[in-house]
Amino acid sequence: MLDIRRLVLLRDLAEHGTVTAVAELHRVTASAVSQQLKQLEAETGVRLLDRDGRSVRLTAAGHALAADTEPVLAALEQARARMSALAGRAAGPFRVACFTSALAPLAAPLSALLEHDHPELRVHITEAEPEASLPLLRHRRTDLAVIYRYTNLATPDPVGIETRPLLHDPLLAVLHADHPAARAAVGGGPMPLAALAGTPWITAAEGTACREAVLHACRAAGFGPQIRHVCTDFAAMLALAAVGGQVALVPRLALAALPPGLVARPLADPAPARTVEVAVRRGSAGEPAVAACLTALELVAGAVRSDGGAGAGGDY
Repeated sequence: MLDIRRLVLLRDLAEHGTVTAVAELHRVTASAVSQQLKQLEAETGVRLLDRDGRSVRLTAAGHALAADTEPVLAALEQARARMSALAGRAAGPFRVACFTSALAPLAAPLSALLEHDHPELRVHITEAEPEASLPLLRHRRTDLAVIYRYTNLATPDPVGIETRPLLHDPLLAVLHADHPAARAAVGGGPMPLAALAGTPWITAAEGTACREAVLHACRAAGFGPQIRHVCTDFAAMLALAAVGGQVALVPRLALAALPPGLVARPLADPAPARTVEVAVRRGSAGEPAVAACLTALELVAGAVRSDGGAGAGGDY
């Protein structure tokens, strides 16, 4: 029988490309990963890797076995969920990873609700953006993740993960109240993004999904933003906008309060937005603790939807 831990190493090698990256992911040495992969080849009796000096590439058989690993892991998660369901209660430690701007409006009330309704469940919250929380989830270092995806970016579905939508979180234009575009938008409906073409901007750092979503929206509106400041903290972004007169696009969930002199205006379609989602390992949704968390999170998200989505400052 094939060793599931070695199959996971092969799957991760297919995803990350190098033995060193897999070793860092699993917090072991590269030589230990190489040894495990050699043993997996011995178990299968098939060459899974092409070795060229210190680099390796998966063979066709290696890619096929890596792809077959995901449904095996999902089946194991489902079996574990069934066994847990027989116990009939949500208990023990439960780890939730959540991105920064959803910690106050979603994660905090979720923790309180779960521990009230399920006193044997101990909730642990970890702050993590999706690029960090999804690997944590896949490698069983967290049990559930609250993530986001931008609607104007072609973000693929995460492999081996089930997601459910929670909230629609539009990006709002944050600008000085005396900006001509802000004055024109009062009582006149959503603001066209092109009205901000001539104003200096504040954006997130290069390589972030938010930066890409903002740039994509601006290009679709027919201009490239004149970027003055770059930062990843929403509160700092708002402070800079308040004193410098620049504009920024900020998710509504991150707008608990605006500094004096600033306003937040909705954008005309096609308006950029992000979807807030809950993610669990495929096959694990029937586990009592996971099911309890999914139910509670939908209740919390419903309350946020009812009050308009106000949240707390945080990071892109």
